[in-house]
Order: sequence, then structure tokens, then C-alpha cells
Amino acid sequence: MRIGLRIFLGYFLIVALAATLLARVFVAEVKPGVRQAMEDTLVDTANILAELASDDFLAGRINDGDFAKRARALASREVSAAIWGFRKPAASYRVYVTDARGIVVFDSTGQDVGSDYSRWNDVYLTLRGRYGARSSPGEGGDPDDTVMHVAAPIRDDSGRIVGVLSVAKPNRAIAPFIARSQSVVTRWGFVLMGAALLIGVGVSWWLSRQIGLLRRYAHAVTAGGRAAPPRAAGEFGELGRALETMRSRLEGKQYVEQYVHTLTHEMKSPLAAIRGSAELLESPPGEGGMSDADRARFAGSIRGQAERLAQMIDKLLALAAVEHRQSLDRPEPVALAAIAQEAAEQCAQRLDRSGAKLLLDLEPNLAPVSGDAFLLRQALINLIDNAADFSPAGGEIVLRLRRDGDTQRIEVSDRGPGVPDYAVGRVFERFYSLPRPAGGSRSSGLGLCFVAEVASLHGGGAELVNRDEGGARASLSVPG
Repeated sequence: MRIGLRIFLGYFLIVALAATLLARVFVAEVKPGVRQAMEDTLVDTANILAELASDDFLAGRINDGDFAKRARALASREVSAAIWGFRKPAASYRVYVTDARGIVVFDSTGQDVGSDYSRWNDVYLTLRGRYGARSSPGEGGDPDDTVMHVAAPIRDDSGRIVGVLSVAKPNRAIAPFIARSQSVVTRWGFVLMGAALLIGVGVSWWLSRQIGLLRRYAHAVTAGGRAAPPRAAGEFGELGRALETMRSRLEGKQYVEQYVHTLTHEMKSPLAAIRGSAELLESPPGEGGMSDADRARFAGSIRGQAERLAQMIDKLLALAAVEHRQSLDRPEPVALAAIAQEAAEQCAQRLDRSGAKLLLDLEPNLAPVSGDAFLLRQALINLIDNAADFSPAGGEIVLRLRRDGDTQRIEVSDRGPGVPDYAVGRVFERFYSLPRPAGGSRSSGLGLCFVAEVASLHGGGAELVNRDEGGARASLSVPG
């Protein structure tokens, strides 16, 4: 399972659990909260009405006095109220009064006058000086249709409790408010959960992308390819730069160790030839000594090996500069046809000495490619030099430039002996060189390696294959 999916699933589980718990808490608290608010209002109402009814109750006319008449008129009173979007056409209060024994002496509905309410908590507790309230099922016996009863004491002039006034209100009167509150809480809960999930998706994608950049960079470095440090943000960017610094230092150390070892090995052969020739030249002239022709031959050998060492060092420095770069510093538009012409001009003297002829076959009007003109020119010079080394005297070398799909391809073909089968896969290796025709000395083995590195640096490729009609064809392709 990918790390981004793991992060998202973990975040989703946490958010879902938290949202579920919060929704349950909020929804569970809505109904008690609304009922508590209603009970508080009923307490105030019951105490006000108890004060208003005390005169008629003490005078013995609680069932037919002014208070009774006004309380009964409440049922027919038109309210026409709009409370937070809900219509309230009439009052839903029921008011009843019991005496000191708990017997109902007044009921605004007229249904229970004379009934014994002394067992009900609202009356029972209030007669004993305590707060009395209860919630009982309505007339239909439906447990969800309950009525809240809140009582207040009626006192005589001495402060003694002589009766109880209770106010009853159906809980269904507040049911719409509870349902709407629960709906609002639930709806916004889903909205918040959706927003949290979107944020989670965004954060998970961002984290996954940053980690993916670092992972791809690590894989590229492990595979030995060119890889620019990931352009990550924040701590990931710092981690990427730290990895790039570590890679550069480790590669630099390994690069130097590898080059020193390889260069030391490759320099042994020309140094041995120089040493041997020098020792022979040191022998005294005269009878039995070295002839002038031999001295000239050995002096030429020393000069040739010295040039070979100089070329090896120059090419090694050029190759090291290319291999150590991860990308082109300042790529510019480059016309490959013009670069091919310049490379041919620089190789003209070299070709004249070898007797080879260079033919140019350049497709016109090709768009410029993005790259480094100097590196591409040096790569073409190396390809031409390599073809000249293997071409027979008077042989033809063809430099061809063509568009090949999304790339531009430069091919350098010769009519030499071609590449042996065992060497086809190794010609681009550093310091790998084949013997030249007619006993010529080997090259430094760095030219084709340089071409491959330049091609890779430009996002292209290089290859060398044998031609069916004889000879070999080396090519370099770059995007464009």
C-alpha cells in the first residue's frame, strides 16, 4: 500500500471517528438542552401564576374567580406567533391547582377537577417545600409524546404552603425546534467531515508527491543516472538538498578513486614504451651502438607516446567535466547543421593526413535544439576522429543529419573493418579501445565515452552499429 494512501486512510479514520463522536454528543445534547430551556421558562411561569392565583385560592373561589376565567380563556386566545420560522397559532399550556391534600380544585381544561394528584411528583414534592416537576406520557400513552409538568407553591399570609399550581406543556411543542437543530448539526457535521476529507486528500497528495520526488531521486541516483535534486518544499526540500550534497561528496570521492585507479592502469603502457625507448637512446654511439635511424625511430616513439598521454589527459579532463554534471547549466538554441559544419572544418587537417574524405549530408531547415554548442561540437569531432582512425586510406566518411521522430539524429559512417561482435556492447566504456587497422596504436578509449555522456546530458542517446555494406555507423540523437 502506497504511503499516500496510508496517510489518507489514517487521517480519514481519525476524522471519521472524531466527527462521529462529536455528532453524537451534539445531537444527544440538543434535546435535553431545549427541554431544559423550556423547563426554566415553565418554572418562571408557574411561580408568576401562583402569585396571581393566591388571592382567589385563599378566598375559596379558585374554580370560578377571575383567575379561573382568564386561565380558561387562554385556550381560545389566538396567538399567531412566528418563532424562528415556525407558526404558533395558540397557547399550549395547561394550568391546574391542587389544595393542601393534593386534590385538584382547578383545571384550565376542566377534565380532572376533584382528582387526587397527591402522588404526582410535581404536587407531592412541592407540598413538602421542594422543587416539584415531572414528565409523564400524554393522553395516548405514547412514550414519545410526553408532557412536562412544573409546579409552584401557593402560600397564605403566614408563608405556609396551602396549595400547588402546576403548569403543563407538551414536549411535542418543542419537537420541531429539536428536529431542526439536530438536522442543522448533522448537516454541518457532514459538511465539516467533507471539508476535512478534502483537506486530508490534499495533504496526503502533497506528502505523497514530496516523498515520491525523493524516492524517484534516490532510485535515479542508485541506478547511476543523472538526477537533479527534487524541487520539494519545506523540510522535504532541505532533505533533498542534503541528499544531493551527500551524493555529490560520495560520488566525488568514488569518482576520484576510480579515475586514479583506471588512469594509473592506462598510463602504464605508454610510460613503459617511453622508458624503454629512453633507455635505448641512452646507449653510447659508435661501434655496436644504435644507428641514427633507430634513434630517430625511438625518439618518434617517445614523442608519439607523449602525445598519447597528453590526449588522454585532455580527454579525461573533458570527460570528467561532463560526467560530473547533472544537467546543462545554460542550454541555448543550437543549430546542429551549423555545428556539423564547424566540426568538419576543425577535423579537415586531421582528415587530410589520414587521406579520408568527409562528405556532409545535412537535412536543411531543421529547428534548433536546446543544448550546449561546445559539447555537441566536441562530440561530433570525436565521432569523426573515431571514424577516421578506422577508415582505409582514401576512404569516405559520411556525416548525415536527419530528423527521426521527435529527435534530430547525427550519423557518422565509415567503410572500415567494423566492430567485432565481442566489442559491440563495450565501445562506450571508459578507456575501452580497439586496435587500429594496419597496426596503428590504440586510442585513449575516452572519445566515444565522451559522446555518450554528452548525449545523455542532452536527454538523448548514442549508439554504434556495424553496417551491412561494411564499416560502422556511430550516431548521436538529441530531442528536437
